[in-house]
Amino acid sequence: MSDALMLGLGGLICLIGLIAIRMPIAYAMILVGGIGTAVINGPGLVLSQLKTLAYGQFSIYDLSVVPMFILMGAVASKAGLSQALFRGANAWLGWLRGGTAMAAIAGCAGFGAVCGSSLATASTMGKVALPELRRYKYSGALATGTLAAGGVLGILIPPSVVLIIYAIIVEANIVTMFMAAFLPGLLAVILFLLTIAIYVALRPEAGPRGGTPERAEFVEATLGLIPVLVIFGLVIGGIYAGLFNPTPAAAVGVFLVFAFGLAQGRLSRAHIREALLETASTSGMIYLILLGAELLKIFMSRSGLPQEAALWVANSGLAPMTVMVVLLLALIALGCLMDSLSMILLVIPFFWPVLVEVNGGVYQGADGSGYGMSTEDLKIWFGILALIVVELGLITPPVGMNVFVISSLAEDIPMGETFKGVAPFFLAELLRVVILLSFPALTLWLPSVLS
Repeated sequence: MSDALMLGLGGLICLIGLIAIRMPIAYAMILVGGIGTAVINGPGLVLSQLKTLAYGQFSIYDLSVVPMFILMGAVASKAGLSQALFRGANAWLGWLRGGTAMAAIAGCAGFGAVCGSSLATASTMGKVALPELRRYKYSGALATGTLAAGGVLGILIPPSVVLIIYAIIVEANIVTMFMAAFLPGLLAVILFLLTIAIYVALRPEAGPRGGTPERAEFVEATLGLIPVLVIFGLVIGGIYAGLFNPTPAAAVGVFLVFAFGLAQGRLSRAHIREALLETASTSGMIYLILLGAELLKIFMSRSGLPQEAALWVANSGLAPMTVMVVLLLALIALGCLMDSLSMILLVIPFFWPVLVEVNGGVYQGADGSGYGMSTEDLKIWFGILALIVVELGLITPPVGMNVFVISSLAEDIPMGETFKGVAPFFLAELLRVVILLSFPALTLWLPSVLS
């Protein structure tokens, strides 16, 4: 093994060690990437790159959509959209056994379609739905488990910030990725609703029936869904229909959410200030991680480690599907240790070359070996699968950020109960992965029709 490869492997081990001792991942990647490149090519190259690297990375047009969608979600959480979503869903589903929990899932899906953030979806819907779940005496495990699991819908259902970052890393079309995510996202909602139905069928006391709303209340709650449907239809529908690309779509979404909040009288000057500060903070964090990831990618590329790993896997004799399953299992394991965005930025530059090599190279056609699809289709299929298994890290120990968020809202319910409540949804997510692995057309069909 060459010195450069040894250095790359040592850098990777150092990076994992720094993350393990809780150094912020952006700083860990900048430190390892900068020092590693300096050792291989000298400090002059690093200093030369730093002159233009940040500007070159942050001035990518596709990245301009990130702060816009973050702002859209931040304003939506202040403007009362979550209350309208849950109230409307509960009017339709609340009378069923487990119906209020089902309404929470539907509300999470709807809010995720406006927000694009898992943690924001879990936090916002938790504040809205948890009091209702308590009122109808739902078990602590089902109530908190439903809300923690429902939050993961925000990472895949368009618009998704993590999906945008993945598309930029592998140079995929953002609109195409949004199209591909629609059916898998809908499948998640269906499987989660079935999970709740099975749960309360086995344990009826865990999810009692809610009350049946009066006709006037039902109509009012249903009409309250119209603004959300209009916002989602104009933003995502406009992207799918080719009326505008994601950045103008996000701007339209921000305007509509602001208009809704102002019309409802729910957006004060303090709320707007909080939303802007939250957007600046989150965007700054994402951009800093992107800079660190780019420095690390330069170091790893110069060490030759990703290329060597890709060749090793391609020559290992493993079946292509076995390689895919191993990589997805690795993502699940890593998801227990770090947040979803950091994991995508850290891991995809290593995993993607492996899949390209296994598929027969960049120019592999759909009728060839490997996965039997073009590299462009492979980008889409793997991206959706990767984001689904990344979601699992949000509800699995020891990190399980969604579980921590919900536990902070339900301090009287032990965290162990929340993890128990999440377990059936974890199995539902694994089933979704198996279905999408077995039937790639579920991911690829909509982009092929709408493109």
